[in-house]
Amino acid sequence: MKLLHTADWHLGKVLHNQSLLAEQADVLSQIIDYAQLHQVEAVLVAGDIYDRSMPPTEAVRLLNEIVNRFSALNITLIMISGNHDSAPRLGFAAQQLQQAGLHILSDLSEVTQPVVLTNGELSLQVFGIPFADPEQVRDVFGEPVKDYDHAHTFLVERVRQARNPRLPCVLMSHCFVDGAQTCESEKTLSVGGSDRVSYEPMMAFDYVALGHLHSPQAKGAPHIRYAGSPLKYSFSEHWHQKSVTLLTFDATGLLNQQMLPLTSKRDVRVIEGRLDEVVAQGKLDPNHDDYLMVRLHDTCALLDPMGRLREVYPNVLHLEKTWLQQGPLDEVERAHIKLDPAKLMADFYQQIQGEPLSEAQLQRLQAVLDGLNREAQA
Repeated sequence: MKLLHTADWHLGKVLHNQSLLAEQADVLSQIIDYAQLHQVEAVLVAGDIYDRSMPPTEAVRLLNEIVNRFSALNITLIMISGNHDSAPRLGFAAQQLQQAGLHILSDLSEVTQPVVLTNGELSLQVFGIPFADPEQVRDVFGEPVKDYDHAHTFLVERVRQARNPRLPCVLMSHCFVDGAQTCESEKTLSVGGSDRVSYEPMMAFDYVALGHLHSPQAKGAPHIRYAGSPLKYSFSEHWHQKSVTLLTFDATGLLNQQMLPLTSKRDVRVIEGRLDEVVAQGKLDPNHDDYLMVRLHDTCALLDPMGRLREVYPNVLHLEKTWLQQGPLDEVERAHIKLDPAKLMADFYQQIQGEPLSEAQLQRLQAVLDGLNREAQA
């Protein structure tokens, strides 16, 4: 039996005010093609189906189209709600939709009820733990959990006790496993690291299909895995290789897992260099329509750099000037703030023009400042 593991679709996502719906529709079509090519029994979507709890109409339409296409191929779709989703909204009519092959596992009280997949003589259980904070676990189960790790361990243990030990078992969960690699597009679940959960309670399952973190990665063991998002949703993800994970099972459990690459119609890239160099590169770049962040290394004043860049790279979404990037103030910088106005202005001139003020310019600047001081005192 074969399954596909994907997660974090974030339908309706906007990157620097640019809608990604067209790219999302294209990459989801690639996932459908993989599902058909490999004749999978089901596709697992481990949360964050939408980018926000009240998604735009276009995002709902896209999900409806994707569900219809999977249904037409007779491929089961199993999804759990993530921290970006509204569990009650996503789970509307969930029981009725099961008959059409769509299983939406968003009700925390039903975590011990598996989806059982059957292919010939082989049966496999899929349990889903939707995203839940400790307060929700306390409310639903009356369990005095104190943090995310305690709450998640409690839920995993309930599933472990409910599974049929004679059948292979997959656990789906939307959570933040401690020590996993993050990026800036992932919404923080809590302050101070209390959102982390341990991988050890999940070791007993044949495969753990995780969602929430956007970089494909295993954590704790090869079978405890984040599929990652199908697209790059921030410039911090520009180095990611996006994929969907193909899983193969037999009666003894997981036989193989394989990462199948996903590509985007427009990549998300970061380009660095001086303005003239970047513009010259853009004239020859076959992928000039990609979504770009440009980091300029020029130290002099530039006239309309964004306009010049967009003549060759029309989808520049963000511009940075590296010499303006400042870190936290240290003692040297604090001392610099205390410098006299003439020294501060001379430093500013040098940063902008790339050369120091001449002696004559310094004398003229000091004369102007002296005159302003006399006027203020008068």
